[in-house]
Amino acid sequence: MVARRRVMLLVAVVLSLPSLIHSFQPLFSFDGKSSTHRDITQKAVLRKTAEVCRDIAASEGRDFSLTIDDSLSADKVQMACSTTGTSLLSTVTFQTSIANMYFSNAKVDVVFALSEEHHFDDETFQGGRDIITAGVSAVKASVKLESFVAGRWTLGRVCHTLQDFYSHSNWVELGNNAPYSTLIKPDQPLENLADLSTPTCRNCTGGNCENNLLPDLLQQGLLTSGYFNIFSSAKPAGKCSHGGSFDQTSKQDPVGGINKDDVGSSHGSLHHKAADLAVNATLELLEDIRVAVGDKNFLRLMGLSQSSVLCFVIDTTGSMSDDIAEAKRVSFDIIDSKRGTQQEPSAYILVPFNDPGFGPLIMTSNADVFKDSINKLSASGGGDIPELCLSGLQLALTAAPQSSEIFVFTDAPAKDAHLKSTITALIESTKSVVTFMLTDVLASRRRRRSPQGGSPRSMSQSDAQLYRDLARASGGQAIEVTKSDLSLATSVIEDSSASAVVTIFQVVRNPGRPDNFTFAIDGSLRNITAYITGASSLTFNLTSSTGISQSSSQSSGPLASFTTAGNLRRLSLNTDNQTGSWQIIVNSNNPYSVKVTGQSSVNFIYNLVEAHEGAHGDFSLKEGRPLSGGNASLLVSVTGSDTVKVTEVTLVDSSGPTEVNGSLQSLGSGNFLVTFSGVPKGDFVVRLRGEDSSSTSRSTPSSFQRQASTQIKTSSIAVTTQANNTNIEPGSTISIPFTVATTTNGVVNDSATGTFTVRANDDRNFIPSSPSTVAIAAGTGGKANGTVTLTAPASAASGTDVTVTIEVENAATDINYAVLRFSVVAKVTDITRPVCQVVSTSTNCPSSSSLCASSQWEFIANLTDGINGTGIESVTIRQGNGTLNTSTVAGAGGENITVATYSASCCSQNVELAVVDRVGNVGTCLGQVRESTTAAPVTAVNTTSSGGHTVSISHCLWISAVVALLWK
Repeated sequence: MVARRRVMLLVAVVLSLPSLIHSFQPLFSFDGKSSTHRDITQKAVLRKTAEVCRDIAASEGRDFSLTIDDSLSADKVQMACSTTGTSLLSTVTFQTSIANMYFSNAKVDVVFALSEEHHFDDETFQGGRDIITAGVSAVKASVKLESFVAGRWTLGRVCHTLQDFYSHSNWVELGNNAPYSTLIKPDQPLENLADLSTPTCRNCTGGNCENNLLPDLLQQGLLTSGYFNIFSSAKPAGKCSHGGSFDQTSKQDPVGGINKDDVGSSHGSLHHKAADLAVNATLELLEDIRVAVGDKNFLRLMGLSQSSVLCFVIDTTGSMSDDIAEAKRVSFDIIDSKRGTQQEPSAYILVPFNDPGFGPLIMTSNADVFKDSINKLSASGGGDIPELCLSGLQLALTAAPQSSEIFVFTDAPAKDAHLKSTITALIESTKSVVTFMLTDVLASRRRRRSPQGGSPRSMSQSDAQLYRDLARASGGQAIEVTKSDLSLATSVIEDSSASAVVTIFQVVRNPGRPDNFTFAIDGSLRNITAYITGASSLTFNLTSSTGISQSSSQSSGPLASFTTAGNLRRLSLNTDNQTGSWQIIVNSNNPYSVKVTGQSSVNFIYNLVEAHEGAHGDFSLKEGRPLSGGNASLLVSVTGSDTVKVTEVTLVDSSGPTEVNGSLQSLGSGNFLVTFSGVPKGDFVVRLRGEDSSSTSRSTPSSFQRQASTQIKTSSIAVTTQANNTNIEPGSTISIPFTVATTTNGVVNDSATGTFTVRANDDRNFIPSSPSTVAIAAGTGGKANGTVTLTAPASAASGTDVTVTIEVENAATDINYAVLRFSVVAKVTDITRPVCQVVSTSTNCPSSSSLCASSQWEFIANLTDGINGTGIESVTIRQGNGTLNTSTVAGAGGENITVATYSASCCSQNVELAVVDRVGNVGTCLGQVRESTTAAPVTAVNTTSSGGHTVSISHCLWISAVVALLWK
């Protein structure tokens, strides 16, 4: 218990001290002169993604005109990678994925602030490399199981440690101009390390530390890093310190430091060189992952997607046969109409549910696999009416990319309604939109009973309210229709599958009241659609920016044509030459919703961030909900236009008149830090307004408006977690300490007491254990601590991701939460790259290049992963325009040998093969045709096949080529 309290104390100290960031700044550099982890990560991701797209284009014979340098933006890369060249592209998914990586990167400075290994402090080179290589293995395992979201979070953390090496060590001062590749190659030794007894620094003079590294150290090429400690000044004699006001070791001889975190650091004059090397090192790491997982999966890991996912959660009980048939029809129509186009869904997700089961989750990028899976669904059983709808939805929310749209088909209430707060937390965390297709909802609030005393297969109004609440929280819709009219309502699914769909305006009124709403139509918008849900008595009137009006009595008029299905009215708007402010007046005293969408490249993403105050302060991703009455900060990024001027970012209460205007601080490149003061209790959405001057046809800029779908709820409860690891070995247990506090106006109320209900859930049925309650007692500073434990089954596959939600609720039903992602990663013992042995190279290539097309050359190599290796998984051509064939035979020592045979025209005289084993270790084999004046015979190589027969690979040819073999 004493040790546990000390850990909690250390965490509290870490979170409260202002200047504990001892690395490249995590997210922002307000001096405008220094590079941050965010800058470094984003540059590397954009450059590597562009390189992959360039190589794919070259292999397909397509042009690729983008210049790959540090000036790249997500918009430029997305456009260049598009196979159609259309201007209507959304970079929301791509930018969200990049943000996930740099937020995860920045979080290392909070969660692992006192870990030497995570920052290469204290000369912990082996420990730092172990973190990198274990993390890279985890990323590759995640990608293999298509757990791309978990892979991104792990990749961000790995990049932080790798990048810190160049700021915290003396690699730059040693004159190196290339990355230290050994850091990502666990089978290579770390060399020229200064041992513990070797002095490395001398005192800085007058605050100038430019020459504090000892000359002998530099002459011998020895590698060192600075020591760092916020509590003690102790360090080994003669050793360098990290430096900075909170580094106590830098106050002991030799005083000063060697870090290059920013331009004002001890070695700040080398900051930009360290940052450039960190970018190149990150590129090298990304290339290793790319080769291991393949180009297509690499782009999915980076989040480069030209379209959304198609995600269905479907009730498969007996009464759902018509609904399942309609889900098949609409999904097949989408697949068949968009296959081969940029609007083809980037992935397909299907989750069936009933009672007592749900799942399995099926996620694939292969449309035919999805078709086959949905074809196999059949409606059967059901028993009692409620089904496990929310359990199925939980799987979809944790598997789908952020900001996905998920469609749920059901005609039954949720048996697992206790998961409502978990689902809400996941919706807020992922910003995914959930739309419910509810069939045969009764008009009454109570379910009718059948004459036989049983319950008919239908849900009451009170049952449906759960789904309405979740739809509202996500910005989706609860569409209520009869089974016979379902096909009229599924047009919303086809609408959502279009490219670059944006939300212009959305509002819910519950209870209902007559109201009028305005929204701005700008020139970038296409195919504008409005959705109104509500009682059949609802009426509306639509007025354009030019004063033309149309009422709900006109199903086809000058402004729109609309159809009705159940409680849904779908309006297809005609906005030609009518940009500006539009108005819709709704007349209803019953609950209703209005949503206006369109297609446009101009959109925005946002993330809640929290500040670490102080002269060296920065921000990190905020857990859970913002605090009622306190300040809130958003990082907002505008996508799709370089000509947009943001004038207003507002938190709008989705059910009332309250609006909170934010204070904008431009960070450049369409990024803004937005601060809100005194956010009151309520449910808010983010609305962005501005001007777009991109159109040359207008002399004045066009006003534009976009709105986020997901609600932001405030809470008076603060929940923080201190998980010190994000990877779990199969069969092992991880502890997740958490702290609960009551706040007043955003500040912890240190005199508060109370008891809180705690719920911990996960999406893999690992069943985390947690206390059912925690209590804040008098004299504890207004805080209470608890621990959640999670055990991964021994049978869990490496690469499996698990999402844990910790919810805390007080007596007033106020809730806050923390959502954490973990990866199940088996310990990798195979760290050796595959071995290549060249068997032969044969050629009859002419000396004249003009005659090369008429001749062929051939390259043969034996590839092995050794007796104790995991085995060769793939062999691919990295360079060359020839044909590759592989076969497997058994070697004399029992190892499997993959025989690679490559043949090509003499016009393509180089080959590079990438050889990947089952845990992602990568080897590279190079072959090259060269002129030779002396011919030499090739020795035959004999191997034994798995059937016990001898296979002779013999080539009695004369070689006129030299093969170069290079392992990287």
